Amino acid sequence: MVCPDVAGRGESEWLAASLAYHFPQFLADFRSLLVRIGAREVDWIGTSMGGLLGMLLASQPSSPVRSLVMNDVGAFVPLDALRRIAANLRAPARFATLAEIEAHIRHTHRDWGDIDEAQWAHLVRHGARRVDGGWRLHYDPRIALLAQPVPFAPGLYFWDAWYRVRCPVLLVRGERSGVLPAAVAEAMIEAKPRTRLVEIAGAGHAPALMSAAEIEAVRDFVQDPAAREERRSFHAMMAAHEDRLGERTRG
Repeated sequence: MVCPDVAGRGESEWLAASLAYHFPQFLADFRSLLVRIGAREVDWIGTSMGGLLGMLLASQPSSPVRSLVMNDVGAFVPLDALRRIAANLRAPARFATLAEIEAHIRHTHRDWGDIDEAQWAHLVRHGARRVDGGWRLHYDPRIALLAQPVPFAPGLYFWDAWYRVRCPVLLVRGERSGVLPAAVAEAMIEAKPRTRLVEIAGAGHAPALMSAAEIEAVRDFVQDPAAREERRSFHAMMAAHEDRLGERTRG
């Protein structure tokens, strides 16, 4: 199990320039990470931006993603949802106490669904960084620029990437989510009928994946024998295709 902190978050370094926070940089970082740990295949579980990065990586030729869980994000992210994400990423530069950090996190994570007190404490412990004079959130606030809507656009489109994804996919959707509207999830399934969908009752964006039911849904998908067979068949097909391309090149 590998749980990376993307650049600018957690224990990873903050980048020198705010414009350096973009999807191509993150994807290059993940490619380098997979080479470093020697992983030729991965089951990718990503929430929000992590789900988008997984979809983009899964859409690439010879992708290492053998199965994909996209937690409350899809092939289209509406403008209003982007604005809410950007608003939740904005925060004071410094908090005087951990209690203030907890109040902020409880507010910005209010749509994450069923979270008990121990889990809230976990989120606060790993979401805070000690600084001179108090605390701050454990990420570079300039990351909020990623969620800035494109001028005159209704949202962000990722349909081209979705059409190129060939591995098994589980969509996890919060029942009240505006980031992954029901209509977008339905359109994604219509384009790829074997895609599975799980809705988390009472949650918005994004289900925390901390409850027993949420963990079970993800675990069952990743460990499902039918999904494993589908992954093996897909990779065997891709290997044969690459062999044929190699023979044509040599010929």
